[in-house]
Amino acid sequence: MNEHGVAFAYQQSSARSATPIGQVVALYDTILRDFRRAGDAAESGEVEKRVFEMNHALTVIAHLQSVLDHQRGGEAARRLQRFYEVTHALVLQANATGNRDTLSKLIELYGSLRQAWQEAEAKVPAGATPVIPAVPSVSNSAPPSAAVPEKELVEVSRSNWSA
Repeated sequence: MNEHGVAFAYQQSSARSATPIGQVVALYDTILRDFRRAGDAAESGEVEKRVFEMNHALTVIAHLQSVLDHQRGGEAARRLQRFYEVTHALVLQANATGNRDTLSKLIELYGSLRQAWQEAEAKVPAGATPVIPAVPSVSNSAPPSAAVPEKELVEVSRSNWSA
């Protein structure tokens, strides 16, 4: 098994044994890894690889968006929905242009949200089943949606589309 195969097997094993919040964190890790690989590809002029990595990130973001439970998630689910909509547009922009600044902003945004999810997971008592709006079978404890204020998303969106 090559290095990529070993890493993939480890990721799969970790994801299966993770808590629901841990699974969300793992998806953010995947998105961040995709963004970093896309950045490396952009620096080395590998357009196809950059596009592949950005498209994979879009697929993971679409999955996160599709499992939001709007009925039980309330405001948190609405804010996450908005976050995914705005960042989806930013990913498309970075994908089309190879803009490193936009990619850096995406890494910052998803990194902050990932950290907030990880901190939320640490606060869940051992053995308790968290209730969150981002995982379909578990829902309703407010996730760390305040980690990226909506005002910042609007500013990021405006600054990237007004130029």
